Amino acid sequence: MKNIVEFKHVTKRFKDFSLENMNLQIKQGCVTGFIGANGAGKSTTMKLMMNLLQADAGEISVFGLDYASHEKEIKERMGFVYDRNVFYKDLNLKDLRRIVAPAYKNWNDEQFYDYIKKFELPLNKAIKTFSKGMQMKTSLVMALSHDAEFIMMDEPTAGLDPVFRRELLDILQNIMENGKRTLFFSTHITSDLERIADYITFIQKGKILFNDSMDDVQERYALVKGSTDLLNRDTEKNFIKVDRSSTEFQALTNDARKVRIIFGDQVEIEEATLEDIMFYAKGASHQYV
Repeated sequence: MKNIVEFKHVTKRFKDFSLENMNLQIKQGCVTGFIGANGAGKSTTMKLMMNLLQADAGEISVFGLDYASHEKEIKERMGFVYDRNVFYKDLNLKDLRRIVAPAYKNWNDEQFYDYIKKFELPLNKAIKTFSKGMQMKTSLVMALSHDAEFIMMDEPTAGLDPVFRRELLDILQNIMENGKRTLFFSTHITSDLERIADYITFIQKGKILFNDSMDDVQERYALVKGSTDLLNRDTEKNFIKVDRSSTEFQALTNDARKVRIIFGDQVEIEEATLEDIMFYAKGASHQYV
């Protein structure tokens, strides 16, 4: 499977934060969920992908091209869906089309009007009157109308009511059906990713902890519950983090198969959600992949 984006040993340093030696691959035709706590490096990573920031070291390629020689070509093929309105608030969609369309050689008016109709957006109302969900749809229309192959989304479902969140996820699944588009989806609402993501990238304190298929994450990671009598220096090495009470423990493992072999039916093992993984990783006592 081809990589749309590749980071090779990328480093970006700030005064009080840095991404160090990051390696990352985003697969073509897939939905990749991007998770991590506030301040973990998600926004920095996405700005590097868009060339809004430049790396201090390492290489970044998008569509197999580098920004130094191919910036216009790369950005013609990208779309970005923001978590807020980034357009002039007094414009309507007709005005927006007139301004944005000439910037893209692949702009397709037929697609623009088809998506306006499909998303039930008004052409003549000022964007400032739109709800957050409608603003999100507007960003998506603009990306789809120039046939963006790689769409980046920053917290697209945050602040949306549950019904509209569900509708947006259905829309995203539909636009992915032909296999031509790639979606990179940064969010704190991990349950959304469990519905639609093919791959999950987890960043913590500027480091990628894993970049794996959703199936692999669900197979490897598990919550384990049992008696504290089962814990010792050797058995605890199988866990990322252990929470204890006086008689019982609950822990996260990234090797569920090995834990089943070691503990058998002495423990309860259940699939860990992405939220569980983020919660336990925050207090992990050791690095893991």
